[in-house]
Amino acid sequence: MAVQSVGIVGAGQMGNGIAHVFALAGYDVLMTDISQDALDKALSLIDRNLERQASKNRIAEDDRRAAMGRIRTTLRLADLGQTDLVIEAATERETVKQAIFEDLVPHLKPDTILTSNTSSISITRLASRTDRPEKFMGFHFMNPVPVMQLVELIRGIATDQPTYDTLLAVVEKLGKTAATAEDFPAFIVNRILMPMINEAVYTLYEGVGNVRSIDESLKLGANHPMGPLELADFIGLDTCLAIMNVLHDGLADTKYRPCPLLTKYVEAGWLGRKTGRGFYDYRGGTPVPTR
Repeated sequence: MAVQSVGIVGAGQMGNGIAHVFALAGYDVLMTDISQDALDKALSLIDRNLERQASKNRIAEDDRRAAMGRIRTTLRLADLGQTDLVIEAATERETVKQAIFEDLVPHLKPDTILTSNTSSISITRLASRTDRPEKFMGFHFMNPVPVMQLVELIRGIATDQPTYDTLLAVVEKLGKTAATAEDFPAFIVNRILMPMINEAVYTLYEGVGNVRSIDESLKLGANHPMGPLELADFIGLDTCLAIMNVLHDGLADTKYRPCPLLTKYVEAGWLGRKTGRGFYDYRGGTPVPTR
């Protein structure tokens, strides 16, 4: 299966990063969102990020201009139907993703491959709501997409070999590295990462350490580039909670119980960097711990 055109559902943090790397690799990109403002912001951010890469001589100026020229936007989900590959990168809620696929399916070419950038939700279950479970896969990019090397490839129970082989070739063309994961809750990266973040929140909740001491301990004691609470803010606390709930519900093991403090922050709307407050307050010049 040859892939030249790519449709991306969602112009947020993940969607615009995915559009960036695909356009830079020579693919024609069509990105959709429910908001024109979101699409405009995404294009502006992609342009700035490409300019930053060009200014550091990581890409040529001609390549930057060519990449921007390959990205188009639309408010109509149906317009993505004629692309060779669709990547859903909407919010991490299964009902939202299912609704997107149900709306999109009637407009798809027979050979279009459907994928989801979900970080935790069952690929088999998502695929079952479409007309092509054999051409459906999990295609999980890491954040920030232009920087992070890994892509998780997750087969559903019905995914066929040609679909897997096609996406493996796409990952190679992007210049990234694929890791094959089985379709179990949260796959590989988040199965390991999110319980660590959740345990860091428990450590804060139980008063073992404060925000700064927990993050400094992991950065200096385990050589992590970012502390777990700082990382949670970067990912989004709502996303962290959603993945912990998927793990807890899907594996029925109490070790995955989300920390009540994580739930409280999400209920408060303190979701991390994107809302200005999480475990740190970002509204001033320097992030300040909130506990």
